[in-house]
Amino acid sequence: MPSFDLLSIGHSSIAIERFLAMLRSAEVSAVADVRSVPRSRRFTWFSKNSLAGRLAGEGIAYAAMGDVLGGRPRDGGLYRDGVADYEAMAAQPEFLSGLKHLIDTAARARVCLMCAEREPLDCHRCLLVARSLAQRGLAVGHILHDGAIEPHAATERRLLALDRETCDLFATGQKERLAAAYRRRARAVAFRRIGDTPKRALAAKSR
Repeated sequence: MPSFDLLSIGHSSIAIERFLAMLRSAEVSAVADVRSVPRSRRFTWFSKNSLAGRLAGEGIAYAAMGDVLGGRPRDGGLYRDGVADYEAMAAQPEFLSGLKHLIDTAARARVCLMCAEREPLDCHRCLLVARSLAQRGLAVGHILHDGAIEPHAATERRLLALDRETCDLFATGQKERLAAAYRRRARAVAFRRIGDTPKRALAAKSR
């Protein structure tokens, strides 16, 4: 297994036994739940209290971190045209403090970020949190639903491939192209507020 400083996973509709097996296979010892709302109406085993209990039974620690690392900001100023602005969120003191805590914990445990979306490129755990970690030199791996672990650099290559048709003609360098691809993907999938009711911008998500 390649060496990773942190991992990530999207629970989607995975059966709890399969989910726990995937964590065991990846040798995860702590789960950082980055959902802004840590519950699931359809898959109740992923609601905060139920999940924490099942993880404890496996010897895996659980921490809810959606208040500082979640994808649904409470501050209306962190939305751009109604869509959560990941770049603005990444500069917030609360986010930076949460990121530091995550990094400090990862030095002592094998931490896995957890959110709901199956596909990393549909989720802020990748487009916001993992990106910020990678920018700080940490190696992040995304646990996919077949059990494979995709290095974040490979996920970024998929992002660039997906973004090829809408490539920014003014972003000539690889760094600029990648930043533009992140920005466009975030605009497509980030949490959206319509009036007072938050909704996701992506109409159909892979589950």
